[in-house]
Order: sequence, then structure tokens, then C-alpha cells
Amino acid sequence: MPKRLDELTIVEARSLALAAQGFDKPRSKSKSSTADAVEVIKKLGVIQIDSVNVLVRSQELPLFARLGDHDRNAINKATAQSKIFEYWGHEAAILPVEIQPLFRWKMNAARTGKIKHWGLTSFYADNKVFVKRILKHVEANGPVTARELSTRTTKKSSWWDWDEAKTALEYLFLTGQLMSCGRGSDFARIYDITERVLPSKILNTPTPTEDEARKQLLVHAARAQGVATLTDLADYYRQKTAVIKPLVNELVEQGELREVTVDTWVEKAFVHRSAKPPKKLYATALLSPFDSLVWCRPRNERLFDFHYRIEIYTPKEKRKFGYYVLPFMMNGELVGRVDLKADRANSKLLVQSVHTEKGIKRASINGALTDELRALANWLQLN
Repeated sequence: MPKRLDELTIVEARSLALAAQGFDKPRSKSKSSTADAVEVIKKLGVIQIDSVNVLVRSQELPLFARLGDHDRNAINKATAQSKIFEYWGHEAAILPVEIQPLFRWKMNAARTGKIKHWGLTSFYADNKVFVKRILKHVEANGPVTARELSTRTTKKSSWWDWDEAKTALEYLFLTGQLMSCGRGSDFARIYDITERVLPSKILNTPTPTEDEARKQLLVHAARAQGVATLTDLADYYRQKTAVIKPLVNELVEQGELREVTVDTWVEKAFVHRSAKPPKKLYATALLSPFDSLVWCRPRNERLFDFHYRIEIYTPKEKRKFGYYVLPFMMNGELVGRVDLKADRANSKLLVQSVHTEKGIKRASINGALTDELRALANWLQLN
């Protein structure tokens, strides 16, 4: 390595983070394939799923930010090819299929009652016969949606207003007895038994111990973040800081991770042993509010001096920047915020507002932002 990474300036830390997040390669001039999308997902290690569709489903935007124009059906195709899977990896998330064994401890913990999740484990405790009957139905009849098994007799009141069938399916999903084999046109999960979804190679992979699985997830998080504090490493796959602290120490002792200091950071940080400064960055992009580069708000402030909050659930009159605001990154810096909406009926990409960061002149970002907006509109087939 040209420089041992022990003491990093904030610029060096930012470069490591951007390269680790896939901004070390230029976008292809031609349309990227499903295989390209899978490679991005493997590099990131996790892509958060979100149902809000005011612009596009959020899980598609990290791929666009890194690939530009690509097959809109890439995620569905990769799921059908068993290259990726869904689970609670960060929040609801898309993950590379190779790391499925690293979440089995979490599935087993939910199944044995060691961990609780959104009332699902308590529902199972009170409705064991019903849940087992749902599982047998899927085993015997194949893939199913919650709607097909619905026991609802009243109108659904909200997104999280689940009936018994949906709750049972989600419990079985949480515990790894069912998986998602795709999603329908209404974005609803299609459930099937794990043995029919996972490739045999992954099914037959030995299950690591909880500590070993957690350590491997920490290694994935370190690779994907470039440089990270203990809280950053914990947040990436939603682990608890107190639980992983001794595991991080073990990884340092084993030489897998190395401690570093980052200028202006109070907490010590860590890099993977293979980390090295990128030769070049291609870091201009519109970012999903749920992109793994920016989803950790305290990290944004440390890394980019960028204070960011999602205002979807903020009353309109109290919003500062807009409803669905995407951070705009130009040359590796977060320089603005753009409130976007897809007006599909009129085939328009609506730019409802643009705000620049302190010290950034609007004229300095207009060219790059216009290029990104045109590329986004073309990809979304908004004329």
C-alpha cells in the first residue's frame, strides 16, 4: 500500500467510504444488466427496501446512482435467479444470497423466542396451530401472497394493519421457514418455503455460530463502509453496539480490522485490512433517502457535514425541504437536496424544489444536476 491507513483526514475517509460504496467505477455508457446489478448488491452487502413510490421504489435508486441506466426488472430477475434474497438485514432489505447463512442465528433466535419482533413472536405463541397450518398450506400448494390467504372481513385501515394470515406469513418469514420468492405488481411479497427458494449450495452451507456470523457481518460492514466507527459497524446490519464491541476487538486482534483515527471524529474508527485509497472516484449522483451511503444520519454529519432528515411523515406546513428529498452528491460532496416526484400520468419528472448547501452556489451545480435529472427521467421513461 502506498500509505498505511492509520491517521486519516476527513477527505481521505470520505474517499474510502465512496469507493467502498461503489463510486470508484464509472457508469457504463450502455444499459447495465441484471448481472451488473447483482455485483452492486454484493458490493454494498445490503439495499434497504421501502414501499414509498412517489418517485420510484427506493430500492431501485441505489442501483441507478451507481449504474445509471439499467434494467428496471433487475431486482425481480435476480430474485428469480436466486442471486439475492429478502430479509431483515438493515430494515427490510435485499441481500446477496451468499450471506443468508449469516442470518440464521437471527431466524433461530426469533423461532425460539430469544428475540421479539413487532408482536410476531407473541402472535405465534397464541396461534401455533394456525401458523403451522399456514406453513403446511404453502408446503403443499406452492407460492402464495397474503391476500390469497386473507382472513380479513373489514377494510384495511393502514399499511401495517395485518390480518391473521399476513401476520402468520411474516412470522414464518422472520423465522426463516418461508422466504420471499419475488413480489407482485402490487409490491406484495410472494412467499414460498425456503427449500424451494434457496439454491442447494446455500441450503447445504453449514450454519455458523452466532458469534462467527456476527463477526462476518461486521467484516462485510467494514468492507462496505470503507471506514467506520463502532456505531457505524453496528448500524449497517442493525446489530447492537454492546454485543459487537468484543467481537470487533477480536477482529482487530486477528488482523481482519485495523484501528484508525479520522480527523474531527471523536470515536476511533476501523478499516478492513484490505482497504486502500481509490485511484479515482466517480461520485456524482442523486441518492435515495435510504441509500446505504446516507442512511446513517450521524455518520452523514461526521463524513459529509450534512444534516439530513426524511420529511415524509412531517406535516406539509412544517417541512423544510420537501416530501421526497434526494441528497445530491457532486464530485464526492453532498451539495444539495432535490424534492422529486414522478408524474406518470403526464410522463413528467417534477422537480419541486432544489436547495443548495451552505456555501454552495446554485450555478455551480446546475450543469451536473441537470445531467442527472435527464438521465433519471430517461431511465424512468418520463418524457
